[in-house]
Amino acid sequence: MYAEERQQEILRRARSVGRVDVVTLAEDLGVTAETIRRDLSVLERAGVVRRVHGGAIPIERIGFERAVATRDTVLTAEKERIAKAALAEVPTDGAIIIDAGTTTARLAQLLPTDRELTVVVNSPVLASILGPQHNLSVLLLGGRVRGKALATVDDWALRPLEDLHVDVAFMGTNGCTIDRGLTAPDQAEAAVKRAMIGAARRVVVLADHTKIGTDHLARFAKLSDVDVLITDTGLDPELGNEIDQAGIRVVQA
Repeated sequence: MYAEERQQEILRRARSVGRVDVVTLAEDLGVTAETIRRDLSVLERAGVVRRVHGGAIPIERIGFERAVATRDTVLTAEKERIAKAALAEVPTDGAIIIDAGTTTARLAQLLPTDRELTVVVNSPVLASILGPQHNLSVLLLGGRVRGKALATVDDWALRPLEDLHVDVAFMGTNGCTIDRGLTAPDQAEAAVKRAMIGAARRVVVLADHTKIGTDHLARFAKLSDVDVLITDTGLDPELGNEIDQAGIRVVQA
């Protein structure tokens, strides 16, 4: 078993039972305890587990949400590939939504300069990236800025979405499962995501593989609301097949 395969198995077990311990993993996987500790360090740097005495706990099980600045430093290569793959879903003209997030921010940075687009965002960060581009008309949703995600939420963000209709919504998510769909740890942010999806003809989700197979407090979409899921090659094949069988086109970048 390669290191990446072993780490995926460790993460799967952690998410399944809520905790893993070094000794049991070493015995079950036929490696040394030191190897398991290195694997847990890799997973912790990726932001998917938190080390505890003797083992680790998956981040989502302890209700811990990392700030956007921290999330932006993990899985950077995967996020770049996902964003580049998402360019194929950008229309030649019309209107799109780009949700707040570290992977969607990379898409914003890559938007072509030869297309006339209206871009709706709920992030001052994205507005600052897109605003200077002469070919784009940028609409920033107002509201309270939620610090951890740097996303606007509450009524001032929700009300304009009732009257908008865009071609594609490019969405981020904290979690994605067959049973619960797309989820986020904050209800106010989930409400805005839900309204964004409701305003779009097509929904394209950008999510690295650590988001697939985990869930959070607030659901904002069923899996059937999604047209395309763009992720990276670290996605568990079984999970990928299940999502594909649910009628979602899965792109691995």
